[in-house]
Parts: sequence; C-alpha cells; structure tokens
Amino acid sequence: MSNHISYGDLRRPDEVMKILRLKQKQKALQARLKKQEIDQQKPSQDLSIPTKRNNPFAVCSQNVAKRTRLKVMETSFGADDTLFQLLQNADPPQRVAVNLEAPVERNLCLGNILTHDDADSEVYKEKLYKFLPIDWSIKTKLRILTPQPIVAGNLKTSQEASGLTSFIRGIDPAATSTGLDISPGALFHQSSLYWQHPHLPWLTLYPRSARQDASCHALGATEITALAKQWSDSFRSVFQLLRARQCPYFYLCANTFTALFRAGGIGGCPEIHAIVTPSSRGMRAALHQEEIEFRQPLKSKANETPGKISNGFCASVKEEDEEASDNDDMEEEELLESLGVDTNEIKNFNLRYVQRQQKKECENDFGDQSALFIEGAECAALFNYLLNSKSIVTNVGGLTGIPPTLLSPVAFLGATLRSLQVRTNKVRLDDTNYHSVELNGVLLPHVLPYLNNLLLKTSQDNFSATMTNNLNTLAFSKVSQSIIDGDILKNKDNIQAADQVFGRENLSDSGLNASVLEAMCRVNKDAVKVMERMSFNRESSTFTLS
Repeated sequence: MSNHISYGDLRRPDEVMKILRLKQKQKALQARLKKQEIDQQKPSQDLSIPTKRNNPFAVCSQNVAKRTRLKVMETSFGADDTLFQLLQNADPPQRVAVNLEAPVERNLCLGNILTHDDADSEVYKEKLYKFLPIDWSIKTKLRILTPQPIVAGNLKTSQEASGLTSFIRGIDPAATSTGLDISPGALFHQSSLYWQHPHLPWLTLYPRSARQDASCHALGATEITALAKQWSDSFRSVFQLLRARQCPYFYLCANTFTALFRAGGIGGCPEIHAIVTPSSRGMRAALHQEEIEFRQPLKSKANETPGKISNGFCASVKEEDEEASDNDDMEEEELLESLGVDTNEIKNFNLRYVQRQQKKECENDFGDQSALFIEGAECAALFNYLLNSKSIVTNVGGLTGIPPTLLSPVAFLGATLRSLQVRTNKVRLDDTNYHSVELNGVLLPHVLPYLNNLLLKTSQDNFSATMTNNLNTLAFSKVSQSIIDGDILKNKDNIQAADQVFGRENLSDSGLNASVLEAMCRVNKDAVKVMERMSFNRESSTFTLS
C-alpha cells in the first residue's frame, strides 16, 4: 500500500468552507421541505413579509403555533446557520407571556401577589393549619390587618375599665355573667396588658441592652440593695404560683440569657420545667457545679462531648463516671510512661486535649443549639441557683445592679401592670382599604391566640398578621416541639399521660381562658411553630403560616 499523497486532492480553506456552506444549505432546504409537509394543513404564510412586533406580555391565540414553528426551525437549522436563517426568513422569536390570570395567593401582611411563577417557591407551598399553633418566642411588634376595624378609635371608659378588670381578675367576661362590657374594644384591651417586675420608667428592661447610658441614671448602693430584696420576693412569688398551677408560665430575662418557666401540663410535659437560652460554657459549668441536671435537645450529635452525652443530650456527669474517667486517664499516663514517653510531653498532650475539648464545647455558645431543658426537681434547684446567684446581675453599663426582668400573664407580688402601645390606622393594598392595628412592647405567647379567638368570634372576614420576634427566644419554640415529639422527656410515655384536657383543667385557675390554655396544652405535631406571618381564610377556615 502506497503512502504517496497527491497534492492535487488537497483543497484550499476557502474551497473547504464553500463546500460546508453548500452542505448546510442542502440541510436547510430539506428542513423547509419537511416543514411544508407538516404545515400543509395550515394556510401558507409569506415569511418574507415583515410584520409588526407583538407585545411579548400579551396572551395571544397564535402563541402555540409560533412556538411550534420556532421549535422546528431551531432543530432543523445548523448551529452556525441558525442566526442567518432567522434574520432572513423568520419573524423575531416571540416571548411566552406569563399567565397573569392564574390563581394567586394573596398575603395581606405584605400585600404581595404570588403568580404561578412562584409555584415552586417555599412561600407558595405553605402548609395549611386547621388551628393556630403556639409560638413561645417573645415578640416585640404585632400588626394585624382586617377589612373591618377591631377597635373604632379611642376606647370608651366602660371598655377600658371592663378590659382592665377582666385581666386583673383573670376571668373571661364573654363566658361568665359578670355584668362587664364584652364589646370587641373591651376584649381587645384585655389582651394588651401584662405584668412586669421590676419597672423603672427611665430604663428599657426588655429587650435589655448593655449600651444604655449609665451616667444619667446611676443607682447607689442603697437602691441596688432594695431592688435585689424586692426582686427576690417577686421571683419567689411567681415561682410558687407556677408550682401551684395558678400561673401557666413566666419569663426571666437577664442580660445574657432568658429563661422560660412553665407549669406542668403545658406543652405535653407533666412536670414543672424550664428552658434556658442561650447558654455558655461557663453557665453550664456553674450548673454542673450545683449538680443541676440539664439537656441540650437542639445540640447536634456532631458537636456532642464524649463522656457527657445521655441519649444524645448533654447531661451532668455523675460521680461514678468522673471516677471512671479519672482511672482511665491514670492508666493512659502509666502506659505512656512505660513506653518511655517524657512526662512533660504527656502533660502537653493532656493540655492540648483539654483545650480542644473546651473549644469544641464553646462552638455553639450563645446560639439555639446551646438551649438547656430542665424539668422536675431540677427546676426547683435552678430556681434556687438563680435566686442566689450574683452573676445574673451585671456590674457594668447602664443596667448596673438591675436584677433580671420578670414577665408574666398573671399578677404576682411586686409586679407592675403594663400595657402595650396600640396604634390604629388605614392602609391600602391592591386597591383595597384595610384597617391596621399595631401593638408594640412585650408580646407574650398568649396575646396572638387571644386576638385570633376574638377575631374569629367578632368578624366574618379574612385577616392576617405580621410579627417581629426576639431572635434570642426562638429556641423556646424549637425545644417545645422536641418535647412534644418525645425526644427530651426522661420517660417518653409521660407525654401520653399529659393529655391536653387534663392539663387544661389543672390550669383552669391560671388566669387564661380555656381556648388559650387548650392551645398551650396541645400535644400534636403542629402544636408549636415559630411564626413571622399568619393569615386566616374564612372560606376554608384554615391558617397559612410562615
């Protein structure tokens, strides 16, 4: 076989490109012939006649035919020849119009209209609820939108007086014959009240900020001592009410953490319990030193500390475990010494190991995963620790010497009756007028369910609400859901015994009405949820939450 190459067979580049263009034109001609066979049932159109560009956002009846034509042209033309063919023989490509008449989901909270382009988004696929869950985080602002006003201007004297009396006495005037005003204005005013200790008008005690100027309102030693004594009496009073189930819950708000104490029967837990968030390694060490057992239900298993884990949760280490650990360390040191390892190297190795463990324990400090759960007798031990601890009162900044803030829905010794700031106005969304009611201050978990029940009874329209949560308290709802799921309690069978009806009856003297207590004692999987927006649809009687 000869390897001789005839140079006469070689062609110049321009000749090669000419042949390629001829082949592409042949392919285009074959494609047009096929297209004519496909469109032989349709009236012929002169593609060379220029036409006016249509509105790409309009819904046209010829869109389907045009999309079919463009699809055939794109698949039949060569990659390099497609642009030229479109410029010479075809209309400009038509953009498929968005169907604005598709069903929409209206969120009155933000005034947004979600088209089918958002069908795959998480907001569009929000779950529908038949009841309103409880959110145990503390809110600082709540805004409700309704077609009809909840409160018509300023409250009347009878409405304000009846709402105040009903709240102080802890009664539901709509369910009992008391002779009090039961108008929507009076019931609304009842929901805007709460109890607080201490209350210093010149200081903002919730949410707490260490940046408050201390030069204008520095307290002396006498004032600090008097505040500490009165706070101890108030803390003891509200805790005793909780143990007697005459107070469903209360908050203790310190500078670096917040503790939620709840009575037995709330959230599926049959015993008194507390949730503390956030926590630090120093705080957990102090609780361990006081022999207070706790769990960290939100802590991921990847960050668990060996030797301090019980069923996936951080717990206090028992004396037997400590002794066993010390024995293991001694055996390891003796083994290393027998292998000829220098004593200083052994000490450095142990020091580096301790430092790594401490760093690992501090990774989730001051986050949701650092939340602590304490129940039963350990909760009483936590009360004694907080009552006598000096570390929960700061010695620097604008809150020097000020004890933690106590917040409760019921009265206790030394508490001050506080009211939320209420502002009403009108807003216009989507060419529709709505009435807005905005509440600012400390919104405890019972406020939103109470207002929801009020609107369900007094209004026949849809309504919605947006709220601002204190981010440091979101872990309360997350831990509460873990309790209902049965992942925290020592005996998971106890949650079946803590039936919501049983818990509600035991808390019947706690000052909250039966519907709110029922929501707090509910133990199904949708009983607790962190919420930022809520809307109610009257036609389907369902809630949409996010």
